Amino acid sequence: MTDRSQPSPPALPGPDDVLAAAKRIAGIAHRTPVMTSRTVNTMTGARAFFKCENFQRAGAFKFRGAYNALAQLPPDQRARGVLTWSSGNHAQATALAGRLLGVPTTIVMPADAPAVKLEATRAYGGRVVTYDRATEVREDVGARLAEAEGLAMVPPYDHPAVIAGQGTAALELFDEVGSLDVLLVCCGGGGLLSGSALAARARCPSCRVIGVEPALADDATRSFRTRTLQTTHNPPTIADGARTPSLGTLTFPLVLAHVADMVTVSDEALLRNMFFIWERMKMVVEPTGALAAAALLDGVVHAEGQRVGVIVSGGNVDLRQAAAWFAALA
Repeated sequence: MTDRSQPSPPALPGPDDVLAAAKRIAGIAHRTPVMTSRTVNTMTGARAFFKCENFQRAGAFKFRGAYNALAQLPPDQRARGVLTWSSGNHAQATALAGRLLGVPTTIVMPADAPAVKLEATRAYGGRVVTYDRATEVREDVGARLAEAEGLAMVPPYDHPAVIAGQGTAALELFDEVGSLDVLLVCCGGGGLLSGSALAARARCPSCRVIGVEPALADDATRSFRTRTLQTTHNPPTIADGARTPSLGTLTFPLVLAHVADMVTVSDEALLRNMFFIWERMKMVVEPTGALAAAALLDGVVHAEGQRVGVIVSGGNVDLRQAAAWFAALA
């Protein structure tokens, strides 16, 4: 007899879901530019193509997944609203997608999230509920609110429609520049990494997709190496978008199945290369947004003679904080 007491987990998304998401968000999400740099190519010996999601709506790739998920909600759930949790980029993306689609949004955010991200989330119309990272678990706070108010939960990475939407960034990169030998993608909870790997399957199956984490938040790398889900608690990295506790029930198997390797970079290397991107490529990127580039620029991934895609995931940074970081490098 089948036990019906627990709902079945959602099916893993596949390449066709990424293709469908691309159609769903077309004309809504920005088709972000791809930039190149002769200086980077000379330094690395590679031909590098930077997919600039720092120019996406709400300043990061997260808008793709949030809009794709909210657009598929039934009318009754749209009317009640949705809830998510995020340190900032998914928060802003969900609030903006909700405003565009007429869906009320509630976002659980850490009280110490970057002020620029808290302010932007509220400006997009999201209701922000803060919590203390040290004493509370955001998923627990969110689950209580969602149950009490009848809200649909749209988590920041472990959701089929979110994963599929995030993969459209890599899909656009392949469509613009053609085949790649390597694709470097930052990793927090694994939504962008999983979606990008699915996009590679659809467009360039021979491409090696490599995830990049901060060394201080290396749970996904440890999970990849051991093939057992590893966790971390409130890691002290400056890459706030990668301060997730673990990969998800959907993203973990997708990473194991479709990602070729995982690597880490130190916060020092991350800051140094973030500064390089600002100064030499004239792009404002946030620490998490520079993770994939740092792996290439710091030689963690050697790609001489190869065509390399780099996902620049976001540009939502507090400029005053960035000034202090850069001053410390001097």
